[in-house]
Amino acid sequence: MARPRTFDEERALDAAMRTFWEKGYEATSTQDLCDATGLGRSSIYNTFKSKHDLFQRALHRYMTTMNATQLAVLEDPARSGADRIRALFALVLDGDADNRPQGRSLGCLTVNTTVERAARDAAAAGMLERDTARRLAALRAAVEAGRRDGSVTSARDAGDLARFVNATVAGLRVSAQGGADRAALEAVAAIALDALTA
Repeated sequence: MARPRTFDEERALDAAMRTFWEKGYEATSTQDLCDATGLGRSSIYNTFKSKHDLFQRALHRYMTTMNATQLAVLEDPARSGADRIRALFALVLDGDADNRPQGRSLGCLTVNTTVERAARDAAAAGMLERDTARRLAALRAAVEAGRRDGSVTSARDAGDLARFVNATVAGLRVSAQGGADRAALEAVAAIALDALTA
């Protein structure tokens, strides 16, 4: 009979997620994961099977958590379409400010994974592709809502504007990792909002 687990798997997963977020997949060792989770190697491998399996579960948890918050903003019927996107930018900038260990931004685990893993990890690439499609659909819906309420006046295609906003969010996160301060990031977000009314 299998012994019952004596640890909180969700807490361990959160700790592993944070470690991958801070260090990246390649630079995270099994010992780093043991230190972060408080688990021994055998517990990690018995529960999560492999570093890659643990990474996939951590990435899924990150996407689920971040998407829930962002989708709530993008689908808020009490806001105009442009205000939904403005609130998304504020959420991204506030999240960046909250995630700066040693003064350096962690950026975004999905952006970091896209750069580090997407070209050589088919499983991660598939997860990222599905995540992007979901986010683009929500952004497009916000743009279309803005068209209906008059807050988004750009004549450009709604799908193109959604991709532009998504790329701006990724750019804000990479810029924050590179050391850009809040004022510089807010200026970029303001210009992106201006583009929606051009």
